[in-house]
Amino acid sequence: MKTKKNLFYDPKDKYKLSNIAYNFIAGQLQHVKGMMAVLCPTVNSYKRLVTGFEAPVYISWARINRSALMRVPQWFEERSSSARIELRCPDPACNPYLTFAVMLAAGLDCMKKKTKLSASVEEDLYKFDEERLASMNIDTLPSSLFESINELKNNRLMREVLGEHLYKRYIAIKTREWNEFKMQVSQWEIEKYVDI
Repeated sequence: MKTKKNLFYDPKDKYKLSNIAYNFIAGQLQHVKGMMAVLCPTVNSYKRLVTGFEAPVYISWARINRSALMRVPQWFEERSSSARIELRCPDPACNPYLTFAVMLAAGLDCMKKKTKLSASVEEDLYKFDEERLASMNIDTLPSSLFESINELKNNRLMREVLGEHLYKRYIAIKTREWNEFKMQVSQWEIEKYVDI
């Protein structure tokens, strides 16, 4: 705040990012599974997180790769203040206050620990088979609210950030929502299975 400089910017770096920015990205990638119940809080949030479509499902980062979860947009050299990163999975239905709280906590956690960031993947991840993804240690986001709730339960940092009361209440509310959803029979199921 005092210098009014963008601390994510480093003109000497290949991506024009500072070590602080790399640590922050590492935090997003390290904690994203635990954050997903907050970032994508509804059953329908996961309908768009499907391999091969626009929304990312692979836990990775890149410069100009739309299949990456974290993206480093290009900016003009004369506007170093616009150096930034994008986490591309939050759903519009998320609570922005909780979303920014968990994202900031994840980034700050790995900034403090100086967590090393994995290499960027500039190739189209949707074209990778399971074997190649495994060989590069590229994991995927949870594919349902149920999986995300379980990841939230196992993330110590998210528990600290949300606080004990909100953490327990949030899990209880989202678990009830998931259980309600499980009892629903959709039109697709009726059309698919009624004649069988």
